[in-house]
Amino acid sequence: MAYEKFEILKSTAVPLPVENVDTDQIIPARFLKATERVGFGDNLFRDWRYNPDNTPKADFVLNNPVYKGKILVGGKNFGSGSSREHAVWAVYDYGFRCVVSSFFADIFRGNCLNIGVLPVQVSAEFLDKIFKAIEANPETEIEVNLPNQTITLLESGDQESFEINSYKKENMLNGYDDIDYLTKMKAEIQDFAEARPF
Repeated sequence: MAYEKFEILKSTAVPLPVENVDTDQIIPARFLKATERVGFGDNLFRDWRYNPDNTPKADFVLNNPVYKGKILVGGKNFGSGSSREHAVWAVYDYGFRCVVSSFFADIFRGNCLNIGVLPVQVSAEFLDKIFKAIEANPETEIEVNLPNQTITLLESGDQESFEINSYKKENMLNGYDDIDYLTKMKAEIQDFAEARPF
C-alpha cells in the first residue's frame, strides 16, 4: 500500500481559520530539496510555527497543546498557489489524515487524494459550525465517514455530506495510489494485451 487505508476517522481537530492558505505557507520553498516523503512534517507551516531563531511561536495553533488530532480544519481556499506536492507530504507526515475547508485549490485537492489525505469540502455554514464547536470545546470530536461520504460533529450530531470522485474514493479506501491501482490489475492488463494481435 502507498499509504494507510482511510475508512472512518474519529478525531479531535486542529483549527486554522485562515483564508487563502497557499502551498508556500504550508511548506516554504527552501524545504523542497528532498525527494522522499519523510521529514516534511517538521517544516509544516514552518514560518508560522517558528521564529527566525527556531524557537516556537507560542501563538500559533500547532504549538498550542490544547489542539491536537488527525483533522486539520482550514479556512476558505486552502492549498492555493504553486502545485508543489510536498505541501501534502508535509500535511501527511505531520500526522493529519484529513483536511476540511469550504474550498480547496484543485491541484492541492488532487495531490491530497494521491497521497492519502482526504480533502473534505463543506459549506461555509458547516465550516463555521466546526470552528465554533472547537472554540467552545477543543476536545470536540469529528467523524469523517468515507464510505458514507459524511462529516459529523459527534457532540451535536450536525452532519453534512461531501463529494469525492469514485475512483479516488476506492483508492483511499484501499490505501492505493495510481500505481497500486494499476498493479492490482496486472493480470487483467496482461490478459487484455495477449488477446490483441500485434
